[in-house]
Amino acid sequence: MCWPSRTMSAGVIPLPKTVCQAPVVENRVIGPMVRWLTLDAPAIARSARPGQFVHIRVGASSDPLLRRPLSIAAADAATGTIGLIYRIVGRGTALLGQLLPGDKADCMGPLGNGFDLAAQRPLLVGGGMGLAPLVFLARQLCPRPVSVLMGGRSLQEMFWQDTFGDTCRNVHVTTDDGSLGRRGFTVDQLPELLADGDYDMIYACGPRPMLEGVARQSNIHGVPCQVSLEDYMACGVGACLSCTCAGTDGKRRKVCSDGPVFRAEEVLRPC
Repeated sequence: MCWPSRTMSAGVIPLPKTVCQAPVVENRVIGPMVRWLTLDAPAIARSARPGQFVHIRVGASSDPLLRRPLSIAAADAATGTIGLIYRIVGRGTALLGQLLPGDKADCMGPLGNGFDLAAQRPLLVGGGMGLAPLVFLARQLCPRPVSVLMGGRSLQEMFWQDTFGDTCRNVHVTTDDGSLGRRGFTVDQLPELLADGDYDMIYACGPRPMLEGVARQSNIHGVPCQVSLEDYMACGVGACLSCTCAGTDGKRRKVCSDGPVFRAEEVLRPC
């Protein structure tokens, strides 16, 4: 069962969203403590854009109280399904891990503002679980030539290559320990790629230090950059103010409703 909902926060145009009791199609392991959750949610699948997220109630009771925000990694309007990637890190996500096909998940979405898809020669940069929204983005950008720079701590965490499949033209991999691809942090290889490539947009999601490095390199090389911020969210619709961040103009931004996608220069200083 689904029903439409609209929420307005100050200065934000309300976007239609749906609250669903979405049947679980699959909840499979794709990496160490990482799952791909597919939900039957036609209304969300039809309207979802890369960069948006859903807010899921993780239990049948009020404990845990808060929903969990999960980036939309796939949306198929034809099948009416959405795909979500999550890591089991605590009690809430452990409860998600117990969902079986046929169970129902209380799901609200799509929420937030997504990526601008105007780029013709995009470079996607992601670290760790920040790669989740970029999977959906890469598929939406096809058949344009899509390049991706992805990073993780070790070979065991780099299941992402299979997740992206053959969507991307060029895939560059870094690992902290050098067990796969180039040794080092994701942003270490970025100057080389920007110097050699002809990119007209960088799309990035990952840890804050990585995003700051990406913003710095985008400024140096004169390539526009969009970033998706990760933050704790209580309500997901801009009402509780728990996920506000400082903008570069001194104003506060709500990650859930003003974002999670921003132009890099709105929220990151290229120092």
